Amino acid sequence: MPFVADLSGSLGLQPFQAVMGQLQELEKEKSEVILAQAASQLKESGYSNPVKKTHKTGFLVDSLKELEEGTDMDIVGKRGENANYATEHLGSAMERVARAATKPSFVASSEFKEVSRELISYDDGPSCRKAVDFVAESGMFSEAEIQLVTVSSVEEEEGRLKGLKNAVAILADSGRSLTCQMLHGEAAPTVIAYVNAKEINLLVMRAYGHNRIRQLILGSSTTELLQGCQIPALIFR
Repeated sequence: MPFVADLSGSLGLQPFQAVMGQLQELEKEKSEVILAQAASQLKESGYSNPVKKTHKTGFLVDSLKELEEGTDMDIVGKRGENANYATEHLGSAMERVARAATKPSFVASSEFKEVSRELISYDDGPSCRKAVDFVAESGMFSEAEIQLVTVSSVEEEEGRLKGLKNAVAILADSGRSLTCQMLHGEAAPTVIAYVNAKEINLLVMRAYGHNRIRQLILGSSTTELLQGCQIPALIFR
């Protein structure tokens, strides 16, 4: 949790520098405890491969490109240390990672459940096509049933149906159990209702778009889905 208050004016420069040094040392010790706990949890769950522990200072997104080298996926929590006080808000680090990542981002929720049913929210955009290829080729969640869903207006139905058929063909070739649906309505609320009704364990979808002005005015469907679905999400840019 960031120490945001600037106490230099209240304490004087020299005491402030001493306090900041102590705080930095505490943060270092805290990070070592967190990394050790995470490595122990991996080991207890049966993971036997080597674990590389890294601690950096600064902003996560500034180191993200370097940290992503040689990896296949980013994993980040949906909310941070203030989750108990701001349950309706997403973590700021999560959104920044999702926007900056070059690899798929797995956004974990607070409660773990085995993934037996995953939903791909599909709009036939490049990010969604990338998601379909990933699910078809990856062994991850290979035993899970796939629900492929697109939400369309009546005017766009023909084009969306064509894209949906292409995605179905790719997923069918992978031998996965597959259900396909075309729904009508507003995209985010419709997908959220479907997730709840079908007891979906994992949501696969595209990440944030590039039009930040439009998102500022109208909001982001990605944010709405992450807030409304109390399950993990795998998102693609």
